[in-house]
Amino acid sequence: MVSGDEGTAGAARVLVADLDGTLLGGSPYERRKLFDALHQHPDITVVFATGRSLPSVEALLREDPLVPRPHWIIGDVGSTVVDAARMAHARGLEARLRSGWPGAERVRAALEAFPQLVYQERVPQEGRCSFYLDREDLCDEVTVAVRALGCSWSYASGRYFDVLPPNGGKGRAVQLLARHLRWSRQKMLVAGDSLNDLSLFRLGTHAVVVANAEPALTAQVPSSTRVHHSNLEGAAAVLEAVERLGWPVRHPVVIGYHRPPVRWLDGTWQPPSSPNGVLPTLQSALGDKRLDAVWAAAHIGAEPPGPPTPPPPTAGGPKLSLLTLAPDRWAGYFHHTCKETLWPALMSRPDLIRDQPAHWPDYEAVNATFARHIASLAERGATVWLHDYNLWLVPGILKTHRPDLNIGLFHHTPFPHPDVFCRIPAADQLCDSLARLDWAGFHTADCADNFRRLLAGTQAPAPCIGVHPLGIDRRAVSDLARLRAATLPRPANDGVQLVLSVERLDYAKAPVHKIRALDTLLTEEPALRRKVRYRLICPPPEAGIHAYDSTLAALEEAITQINHRWRTPGWEPVEYIPHNLDFTEIIDHYLAADVFWVASLADGMNLTAQEYVTAHHATRRPGVLVLSRHTGVAQHLGSAAVLTDPLLPHDLVATLRSALAMTTAERAAHMTRLADLLHTPDPTEWAHTIITAIRASATPRSMTR
Repeated sequence: MVSGDEGTAGAARVLVADLDGTLLGGSPYERRKLFDALHQHPDITVVFATGRSLPSVEALLREDPLVPRPHWIIGDVGSTVVDAARMAHARGLEARLRSGWPGAERVRAALEAFPQLVYQERVPQEGRCSFYLDREDLCDEVTVAVRALGCSWSYASGRYFDVLPPNGGKGRAVQLLARHLRWSRQKMLVAGDSLNDLSLFRLGTHAVVVANAEPALTAQVPSSTRVHHSNLEGAAAVLEAVERLGWPVRHPVVIGYHRPPVRWLDGTWQPPSSPNGVLPTLQSALGDKRLDAVWAAAHIGAEPPGPPTPPPPTAGGPKLSLLTLAPDRWAGYFHHTCKETLWPALMSRPDLIRDQPAHWPDYEAVNATFARHIASLAERGATVWLHDYNLWLVPGILKTHRPDLNIGLFHHTPFPHPDVFCRIPAADQLCDSLARLDWAGFHTADCADNFRRLLAGTQAPAPCIGVHPLGIDRRAVSDLARLRAATLPRPANDGVQLVLSVERLDYAKAPVHKIRALDTLLTEEPALRRKVRYRLICPPPEAGIHAYDSTLAALEEAITQINHRWRTPGWEPVEYIPHNLDFTEIIDHYLAADVFWVASLADGMNLTAQEYVTAHHATRRPGVLVLSRHTGVAQHLGSAAVLTDPLLPHDLVATLRSALAMTTAERAAHMTRLADLLHTPDPTEWAHTIITAIRASATPRSMTR
């Protein structure tokens, strides 16, 4: 039985193409463009119509990473039909196509009288017999002998002579498959280059003859306004024809972020564990189908087999369109350039900026790939919303090739002072690109001002700038906190206060500073020994990132030393959890903590501080937030939080001492004041506000150009 969605099949857009000379024709660059276009638009049904056998096609799919993934395979010059998703033969269709076939042995025996026919011994064949035959040896005697067997024949490329069943051929196979799946001829495109593709061009569908086609095919293709004779070869001609038909689905909103909102793990797509952060925030905020948004993201993996099929959009998120990046390219782009050259500048640590001339081309190449990918997804006049420093070169590339797009970029990280930014080796190149933005967004006015001053000397019209602090899904956090509080017993009152930090490993989070501050406090306040425990949940970065190796080594050494110095039976001052936890476990830790300690040297909004406050307020638990002045959220909670400056070691010690000394009543009042000041918008409102701002920013800028 042939598989297929009978309910929606009539709406399918179907590309039927030969392989050799057509899909496999042209340069690797052109083939890559076609591969990417078809992968980005899985709604286009791809059908191979080839003279190759199924084993040959399977080998090609394994060995050639630029072969598009087919939905159907029509092989053996139309004698074989295979559902490529299951690699299962459509036996019912094959029986109709092979009806009247006398068998290979009878065919070969009947044609032994023609020594010019050389059987292709090493070519696997089903339902056909394939011979080599020079053009000058193709004569009426041979074709009459074939017809006497009740068979049909095909000749291509001046060399290949195929004896087929009477009802065989590529065109007949496509016709039967299209009828079964109710494909509309008006929504089909055929492409070919040799005479054995001629039957495809007689189906009355849209068609493209590639420039490298056999002259005999070009001469015999029926004249029709639906047939395009391309000046391009192979894959380039196919892509040109697809685009001429307007097949790639384009969207009014395109999100560009280097990571997808789901993880490919153990062969399945898995959602993020937390409802907060950039990925889940955009995933939920863009679930409004009226936006018709698509998310362009990278998939890191060796080819073949290429990226997995993107998951269908869920009720809480947009469509996802992946582009494949090889692991070595990703390492040069992300592990080295992003984390060793750009990240130190963002964290205002110019002393850590490393010039990476060997890896900067990887950053350029990935940004160029993203720009092409986004351009292929965006309809005319679309809104493009980029995220973070990872895509700083995309605006310049996009504006050059797609000036019609409205491009915004939101920085979830801090944005440094211009003097620090200019220490980046490629600062001028980055500035030229950022100046092409229509809109730039930030969490704080300070970061926005740094960006404005950086571009003050550029000649292009300045981008519009917005300050839009990101909040959390307070309802989701509150509901989960109340559920966990009702499930879990309150922690025993053993007289030990729990201080908690939840952060990824990064020198900007100042983990070593906090260990040293606690060590100093225990030295200065002997009464606090055995009365305080610091729990540090600090998962490592992605494997392959070495920018934090020295921080990890210093942190582990500091923890070992403080625990060795102060531990007593049943107590040690630091509990270190160096791995990821799911969000339910994080909530449990929030609820157990008496003090939440954020000491970032530089930071974006810092969503964990908002989560801690929300969880405690929802469950009416007292608590204390010790908050770095260098976080974005400090500008909202500063009047109520216990503010600290981690750049001043004595201040870090003093503020922790003050937090531990607060009474229960003071902590309850403190938490109420913090919750009252937490007015950041929910993620959905935040995203819609920014998309509106990007759209509005394009008009005045376009008038000044």
